[in-house]
This record gives sequence, C-alpha cells and structure tokens, in this order.
Amino acid sequence: MMKSMHETHNTQQPAIPGYLIFMLALTAGMAVASLYYCQPLLALLGNDFHLNSATVGTLPTLTQAGYALGLMLLIPLGDKFDRRRVILVKGLALAAALAFTAVSPGLALLLVASFIVGITATMAQDVIPTAAAMTDSRQRGRVVGQVMTGLLTGILLSRVFSGFIGEWFGWRSVYLAAAAAMLLVTILLWRALPRFTPASTLSVGQLYRSMFSLLATHAKLQKAAVAQGLLNAAFSAFWSTLALMLYQNFHLGSSAAGLFGLAGAVGALTAPFFGKAADRFGPQRMTRIGALLTGVSFLLMLFAGSAINTTWYLPILAVLTVSFDMGVQMCLISHQTIIYNTAPHAMSRANAILLAGVFIGMTSGSLVASQLFSHWGWQAVIAFATLVSTLALLLRLLPERRTMISDSVI
Repeated sequence: MMKSMHETHNTQQPAIPGYLIFMLALTAGMAVASLYYCQPLLALLGNDFHLNSATVGTLPTLTQAGYALGLMLLIPLGDKFDRRRVILVKGLALAAALAFTAVSPGLALLLVASFIVGITATMAQDVIPTAAAMTDSRQRGRVVGQVMTGLLTGILLSRVFSGFIGEWFGWRSVYLAAAAAMLLVTILLWRALPRFTPASTLSVGQLYRSMFSLLATHAKLQKAAVAQGLLNAAFSAFWSTLALMLYQNFHLGSSAAGLFGLAGAVGALTAPFFGKAADRFGPQRMTRIGALLTGVSFLLMLFAGSAINTTWYLPILAVLTVSFDMGVQMCLISHQTIIYNTAPHAMSRANAILLAGVFIGMTSGSLVASQLFSHWGWQAVIAFATLVSTLALLLRLLPERRTMISDSVI
C-alpha cells in the first residue's frame, strides 16, 4: 500500500533508500537530457524538412523558452500539490511530447512539440526538492549532490546519445527511444514514490504571489539567488564565447570546444562529494570556497592570456576550466542545500527563485560576453567573468542577515 509522507519543519526524517536516490537521479538526468537531444540532430532535421540553418535553429530556442516558462509557472506547484502526482503527470506529459516530436510530420508540429518538451522537462527540477523533502536536513547536501550527479550526467550524455542514435537509426528513433525510457521510469516512480502531503494551503494565485514575500523575507534566499546568478553569468560568458576564441586564435573547430565540455564530467563526478562537504562543514562555508575557486580560476586565466598564442596556453586553459566548473557546481549544490534548509515549507518556490537567478545570470552573461568579445576580444570576457565571480565571493563573505518569517508565504 502506498505510504504518505508529511513535509514538516522537523529535521528528523527516515533515511531515503539508496535505490530511490538512484531512481530520482536517473529521472532528473533523463528529463533534463530532453532539452539537448535536438542539438546534434539539427543537420538531420534540416535535411529531412528542407530547412535552412536559421529556421532549424529555432528548435533548441523554443525548447529552452518552454523550459524557462515551466520553471516559473510549474515548479512552484510542488508546494501546492502532492509532489508525487506532479512528477508523475509531468513524466507522462514529457513521454507524450517526446513521442509527438518523433512522429511530427512537419515543422509547425515539430515546433509545438519542442516547446512542450521544454515545459515538461522541468520535472528534473521537481525531483531535486522532492529528494530534499525526503531527507534529514543533516544529510540533505549529500542526497542533493547525488541527484545532481544524475542531472549533470544527463546533460553530458544527452548529446552523445542523440548524436550516435541519430546517425545510425535516424532522428525519429532518438525521440521514440527517449519517450519509451521516460514512460518506463515514470511507471517505476509510480510504484516507488510515496505520496506527499502538500506543504502549502495557499491557492494557486496566492502561491505565485507568495514567491515575492518569500524572497523579501528570507535573506539567505536573496543571497543564494544573486550569488549563484553572478557565478552563472561568469559560467555562461566563458562557454558562449569559447568556440569563437578557439577558432580565431587557434583555428580549431567545434569539436575542440566540445572536448573542453568534458570538464563538466568533473563537476558531475564530484557533486556527491560537494554535497557531503556541505553537510559536514556547512553549506555557507562551501559557497565561499566554491566562489573563491571560481574567481581565482578566472583570474589565473586573465594572467595566462598574455601568452594566449603559445602552445601551453590551451593546457592551462583546460585545467582552469575544470577548476572553475567545480567551483560553480560546488556553489550550486551548497546554495540548494541552503535554500531547502531555510524554507522547508516552500522548497519548490525557493528552488524556482534560485533557478530564476541562474537563468538571469546565464542569459545576461551570454549577452554581455558576446558584446565584449566583439569589441575587445577574449581577455575582456575573462575580465568580466573574474569581476562577477569576485562579486559573488564578496557577497558570500557578507555576514548573514536575520531572516524575517511571514505566514503569508506558507
């Protein structure tokens, strides 16, 4: 018989089974992977539908737009409704959207399907607060880190999976396989996940409005959203211009930039360690270490830029890419631990606010970096990344302000 789990402010929770942590990590990875399947398939899609590069490029854009909309409108609902039901409904909807993509006969339906895939792929961000809600606050960092490993691995492997399957079996096979896998994992979650008592009694309209009160009354949430936004601005600035720098300075193609992307594997593999460290040493301390590691990495890149045309620049850049990626991931996991412990009654809304900060940082970082690179080159981009990551460190070093508690956010 399905058990029910009450979300309370009590830090004492029974240990979450290891198999369930694995299933949640797998679900997060599979859901977020749906956002990236199309990227290696754009050429195949363009040939199949006779589209130019500009038109076919709208597919990943629409998918990301759907994801952004889902983050703001759907993620907060995890506090209003049974988390299990939210995840299962989204899982079925995502499986249907992936199948719909696979059988789309033309561009119009393909665009609609891509948008729906983006919206429903936000179930990845429902899984993380669900795992946190099932975990004792003293072990929350470890569990969040393990689930984040699944999410980050999904991002890394999604392009490899879709590229290989698409080349040998066609792009439709990618989405059919993904739809079947998502349906299977949703059925498994239906059997394994307990029901959750909703954390909030607010109406849906009040729930959305309460996010402003939540942000205004929780200083730790404010600091987490702004600091992570700054770090992700640096992250996005680097990655959005790296391929251009490699081509202009070293005449290297996109495959070289892809190899640098393997740095993300380090962040994925070390995520559980960062979570355990947040539990042991405190997430506030870990955010300071992570921000310091990120800032120092970009500062060393700035110094190394004086020798950008030498043979040893690229090895140094690769090492520093690994170190700054580790710093950003360390901060993200620690910030998630902070917000879940700060607002246990509003984990989904707090997660939506943190992700809004991440999204704003990523978008603004990419926009600023494109202008800096166009007018002043790669060194200007790295200087910007150094500046904003240093600001994040200074913000984390500020003393914590007392949080005001308001019943209106519950």
